[in-house]
Amino acid sequence: MKTDRVFGRKEFNWFGEPAAWAADGDVLDVVTDGKTDFWRETHYGFIRDNGHFLGFATGDAFMAQLRVQANFEELYDQAGLMVRVDERNWIKAGIEFSDGQAMLSSVLTREQSDWATAPYLGNAADFWLRVTVKAGVLRLQVSADGKTWPLVRLAPFPIASRYWVGPMCCTPERAGLKVRFSEFLLGAPLDRDLHDLT
Repeated sequence: MKTDRVFGRKEFNWFGEPAAWAADGDVLDVVTDGKTDFWRETHYGFIRDNGHFLGFATGDAFMAQLRVQANFEELYDQAGLMVRVDERNWIKAGIEFSDGQAMLSSVLTREQSDWATAPYLGNAADFWLRVTVKAGVLRLQVSADGKTWPLVRLAPFPIASRYWVGPMCCTPERAGLKVRFSEFLLGAPLDRDLHDLT
């Protein structure tokens, strides 16, 4: 069942709307289309901008967090959060299946994409992400329980008057990854110390 409200909000924009998705209250269910991805140039030489991303508009500073549930099984299966200025400036982060296991992954793109991965020690089928953007700095955190938030990445990020942020998922090698997104929060930056894990 598609709806005009997702996470209780009417103002959202699909970038690469999937054929199959449904929203009910605080839950968004997505089934990925085939050969979907976000990537720009590095190593592979190609540009992909057809992944699934549900964007909510923000001002020039914000915090967003999200719970993600999925069974990652095929190469490059991925789901998590995305922050986007435009097609050349964005970050996607979450779990991505690579080298036979679910990895904590982030791709920061400023004209060209980078890719950072690490083994994820929590339950990759059920995790939380938080991203904070303020004054040209992006802070990315992950949580296994929605309570403790270790740092994943701290990076410079383009300053803009508006960003898009929200759930992201892609399957470059197949179709049919089922992803459940829930507990989406979007608000002002938390302004906590870098080593404050709450």
